[in-house]
Amino acid sequence: MALAYITCKDKKEAEKISIRLLKKRLIACANIFPIKSMYWWEGKIVNDNEHVIIAKTNEKNFKKLENEARKLHSYQIPCILKINANANKDYDEWANKELN
Repeated sequence: MALAYITCKDKKEAEKISIRLLKKRLIACANIFPIKSMYWWEGKIVNDNEHVIIAKTNEKNFKKLENEARKLHSYQIPCILKINANANKDYDEWANKELN
């Protein structure tokens, strides 16, 4: 199993991306959280409110997931991270059944 960690400018964008990924069966589930982010951008430290998607997928779908998320994302350089994860057997079987 892999987790996709995707930061978004707001809840609306996070939901739009999550729904697209779900409809294309590139993810089995998405969790969306409000977060506080601090980062360097164009020579300045930015202190911003964002929303993060934590989506459950698999290794074979990750590149497609990344490409789809980029199509809808508003950021010039979106944060789309893959985190390898181990799941309990029942959850892993359910998730893989829901994916393409």
